[in-house]
Amino acid sequence: MKAAVITAFDQPPRYGDFADPEARAPTDMPIDVLAAGLHHVTRGRAAGLHYSSTAELPQVPGIDGVGRGPDGKLRYFVQEPGRTGTMAERTVIERSHSIELPDGCDPVAIAAAMNPAMASWIALRCRAPGFRWRLPFQRGRRVLILGATGSSGRLAVQIARHLGASQVFAVGRNAARLAELPALGATGTILLGDERLGAAACETDVVLDFIWGESAVRCMESMLAQRESHSLPLTWIHVGSMAGEIAPIPGTLLRRADLRILGSGHGAVSGRAILRELPRLAREIARGTFRVDARAVPLNQVERTWSRPDPGNTRIVFTP
Repeated sequence: MKAAVITAFDQPPRYGDFADPEARAPTDMPIDVLAAGLHHVTRGRAAGLHYSSTAELPQVPGIDGVGRGPDGKLRYFVQEPGRTGTMAERTVIERSHSIELPDGCDPVAIAAAMNPAMASWIALRCRAPGFRWRLPFQRGRRVLILGATGSSGRLAVQIARHLGASQVFAVGRNAARLAELPALGATGTILLGDERLGAAACETDVVLDFIWGESAVRCMESMLAQRESHSLPLTWIHVGSMAGEIAPIPGTLLRRADLRILGSGHGAVSGRAILRELPRLAREIARGTFRVDARAVPLNQVERTWSRPDPGNTRIVFTP
């Protein structure tokens, strides 16, 4: 079959031949791939830099996709590390790692949106209530999106409003992209590093943090310093690390305020819980509830497309 093939971690994948994967267990399902998104984690795995990367070469990249199984049904699926990736004409998946999609939905839109949308959907649905609560996200909460101008952040703004947030404050570095977010549901925007952030967003209930690092700590300090009541809980959910993996949080922040810091991702949320959430998220994407900017690119152009700068907020989706 034809596939994107990685032969060296310091080079982009090339379009070429790769052995057809074979089902090896009763729960395996062969899939004809229709669309596979080019996500940040996909690039990280392909470069051998992600914690879930495997050292085996050659390999096919791709962590999720949309395709058809032997029953003819359209499915969104997430691929396990160690299996043939999704940027190929065919792959084999664990059946339980897939969900059926509504008839007539756009495979490219689903492949583009599910991975970046999953970050905020899972964080708000499964982590935002706090350490001991086991209730879904409560309507009326005030949410701040830190790193709102990327693909995941733009979707986070829309998802927070859809799930009932009374306020959604968007923070990011790119002024032009930030200015687009009120049309997507943001009730306020401010540039990252603006000294007015603390006063403007001090009464936030939940922060979805896509940046982490020292920038996140400065935002924490600014917001907590302006908070009228330090006993009011602030749940800070670490989702991404665009500004660094290490955040030097002073102990005084934890002692003087009800600051709850937790992460959201595989491990922090069980695979079963994630799969339970995906059908509802997929239905909303299929309905057009969220604005999704996607560009379909033939898989045979993978090498020239892979290393190009990201085209704004548009997610590249390869189609075999």
